[in-house]
Amino acid sequence: MSTSAATKIADGIAVKGAMKPGYERVLTPDALAFVAAIERKFGERRRELLAARAERQKAFDAGVLPDFLPETKAIREGDWKVAPIPKDLLDRRTEITGPVDNRKMVINALNSGAQSYMTDFEDAAAPTWDNMIGGQINMMA
Repeated sequence: MSTSAATKIADGIAVKGAMKPGYERVLTPDALAFVAAIERKFGERRRELLAARAERQKAFDAGVLPDFLPETKAIREGDWKVAPIPKDLLDRRTEITGPVDNRKMVINALNSGAQSYMTDFEDAAAPTWDNMIGGQINMMA
């Protein structure tokens, strides 16, 4: 049974999307408590950054070009290296990227013999509530 009204999970936590059968596998009490803790700790700063982003976009729309922050010059010009590529990712001659909203496609990709498979929760999937939660379920199956 799915519900469309907000489902109260705990104090201050409500899921506004429909809770369909199986969604509780992804939206566990621990997972929801984690998201709530992150929102409580960083939510105000997240909203500030989103507002600053909107202001910055207005500047870009007015013709201002983006540039690097002056305070990051030492990092850009520094002598540093990233960690080596993990062994599992060294051979990517055949890599499949695909949506996660179709379980059969995920299974076929994993059984294809490709050296790597990248699940795509972004470009290959519409970011709807059902696609995102269903994709998580498909990755757990």
